[in-house]
Amino acid sequence: MNIACLTFNPIQENTYVVWDDTLECVVVDAGNSDARENAVLDDFIAARGLRPVMAVNTHGHFDHALGVAHLAERYGIPFALSSKDRFLLENAATSGSVFGVRIGALPAQEDIDLDATPEIRFGRTTLRVIPTPGHTPGHVALCEPESQSLFTGDTLFRESIGRTDLPGGDYSWIMRSILERLLPLGDATRVLPGHGPETTLGHEALYNPFIVEVLNDEVNYRG
Repeated sequence: MNIACLTFNPIQENTYVVWDDTLECVVVDAGNSDARENAVLDDFIAARGLRPVMAVNTHGHFDHALGVAHLAERYGIPFALSSKDRFLLENAATSGSVFGVRIGALPAQEDIDLDATPEIRFGRTTLRVIPTPGHTPGHVALCEPESQSLFTGDTLFRESIGRTDLPGGDYSWIMRSILERLLPLGDATRVLPGHGPETTLGHEALYNPFIVEVLNDEVNYRG
């Protein structure tokens, strides 16, 4: 499996193109936000002879979905998202204005509901869908076990976690997601977050202050 990270839009969001030797690909969290960024993504796909088959989102925040409409129009591909995050698409214009970002066309809703989809398949690759609520109600992570690759969206960053003070956020749930669903995947698992540099689960277990304070019984995340 091959993974490329392209950083887009004013929020500096990580968009991932993921493909295998069949040249079928998915785009995870398409954040391309204008004609220049659309061209960067299209040129990357064309230069490698890739065939997009799906736009898949870890969650519904606008900075991760700004490019979905472009992908649907250009390549005719479906959009996968948890239906629990549909309300975030509906309120994207308001959310964008808070951050000074103009919101263009966004899909009205998902074509594929990740609440009812345990895995994403393309080419010879399967991405396991792991519910990770907390940053948003419908947040998911995507895991490819063979390469130990994990797309965490805005649940887990290098030495940080996603915000839980936005609509639908919940600190207890994001910590449950990280500690009970992600860390058991193993220290060697490569973490590909929605913002910032990649990391590993082993590094986060040692150096992420939000995780360490729970493991040291300094914070009761279940409370």
